[in-house]
Amino acid sequence: MSMSVSRLETARSLLFVPGDRPDRFDKAVATGADVVILDLEDAVAVPDKGRARGHVAAWLGAGRHAMVRINATGTPWCDEDLAMAAGFGVPVMVPKAEDPVVLAELGARAGGASPLVPLVETAAGIERAVEVCAAPGVVRVALGNADLAGQLGVAHDDHLALAYARSRLVSASAATGRCAPVDGVTTSVRDLDVLAADIAHGRRLGFTGKLCIHPAQVAVVAERFAPTASEREWARTVLAAGDSVTVVDGHMVDKPLLERARRILAEGRDEG
Repeated sequence: MSMSVSRLETARSLLFVPGDRPDRFDKAVATGADVVILDLEDAVAVPDKGRARGHVAAWLGAGRHAMVRINATGTPWCDEDLAMAAGFGVPVMVPKAEDPVVLAELGARAGGASPLVPLVETAAGIERAVEVCAAPGVVRVALGNADLAGQLGVAHDDHLALAYARSRLVSASAATGRCAPVDGVTTSVRDLDVLAADIAHGRRLGFTGKLCIHPAQVAVVAERFAPTASEREWARTVLAAGDSVTVVDGHMVDKPLLERARRILAEGRDEG
């Protein structure tokens, strides 16, 4: 059985591993990442594309499960990447996602076997975020902050410069009934304080997971995207007060806050 859609929707930590490094595939799984992404795109040099696809196919063929980031549409490798991933029924991350028609075509060519996770990393993708989220087969979207920042001419780690893009993805996901999106990468792989700050910012804007590029990031992402002890205590207090409009700790509690409290406690049950 392939990776479930619900697992994809609730994943907090999603770890990239280069598709041409099969020695790292099992190690990536061993990190405890919610989803491992076998990367055939940016992590693999042009001469190694076919070999990497073969490594990924062999590993998936042994009964293992992961997401596959295929090469972008219009490249010489996209069709074979998609056919391979769809053959195993694994989720597909679509780079440079910006055109809902292209996404619909990819989903149709996959025969509905592979859930799609568009990686939105262009200005056009951000501006068409609602259409991208609504495309058939799309389960969840992710932010490609590095490529987007390069196109916009801003720093990829500048919270303010990318706040509009992040908020637009969060809003578009909610507007189309998709689960909350996955935040982009933190390139400072050794500085866990920078990672923690990026996670706090992403959570504040409404992201519920993050792309990781180093195993050391996985545990921090998993821990800091989980509801905090104080959030769980607040949720229990709110729900204990009952469903009628009431006041808890000096704040009015109505239906939206009750729903948030239930969501926090549901997320907390994923612990361990």
